[in-house]
Amino acid sequence: MDWVASLPGWVLLGGWLAVALLTAVVGRSVVRAVVPDDERGDILGVVAPLMPALGAAFAVLTAITLSSEAGYLKSAQDLVSAEAASASRLAWSATSPGVDGAPIQDALLEYLQLTVADEWDGESAASGDDAATMAAIATLQGVVRTEAARTELGTPVSTELLASVDAVTTGRRARIAAASRDLPALYVVTLVASGIALILNAGALVARVGRRASLLVVGLAVVVGLSLALLFSISGPWRGPLVVPHQPIDDVVDDLRTGFFSP
Repeated sequence: MDWVASLPGWVLLGGWLAVALLTAVVGRSVVRAVVPDDERGDILGVVAPLMPALGAAFAVLTAITLSSEAGYLKSAQDLVSAEAASASRLAWSATSPGVDGAPIQDALLEYLQLTVADEWDGESAASGDDAATMAAIATLQGVVRTEAARTELGTPVSTELLASVDAVTTGRRARIAAASRDLPALYVVTLVASGIALILNAGALVARVGRRASLLVVGLAVVVGLSLALLFSISGPWRGPLVVPHQPIDDVVDDLRTGFFSP
């Protein structure tokens, strides 16, 4: 279902509202067209007891899902902050006494810039197969490990360099793994089906009343549509309308450019 979460925010909002409102209209119209007037009272006796159960099912599913996805969004933001902290640690490690830090910081700057430009959202975010970014991280690894292999640096400095670059690559792998996550299709289908069933039931419930009174169902349809739009908006932090901001990475890039990381 990641293709749905990849849609722009206005498409998700308008699309789900349209689906919900159309469902309400269909539910009322079908009952009025199919069920004779003298039998609509029987329909009311059937659909009315179902409203609390359907409403509770949709509310519980939506609440659990939104809570989970909000937590996932917060976790994604924490991953970005941790990745920026690892990059900052490596930049500072390059300023240790005896270390030729300029090549390391240059390679780190190139990698971070490519990460934001080519690997932050879309398919590359989940696959991590952007060629330029992969080449940049390989170059960074090579530069750092070559510098750490110099015997005159000493074990503490070499260890710090290696630990710092490993933290950068570990942070990247954690981000890619998080970006590849997707809601199970069956779970999404169940949630959408419960919302549609709730609206259809409400539409059938007002089949005997006039059009003005039946507008009360519009409020329920709008709530369901907004809930589904919000769910899909926050379920794709690296591919949807609410993409995780890369400001922590940008801050490290700015510090590298301005020479903040200097001995």
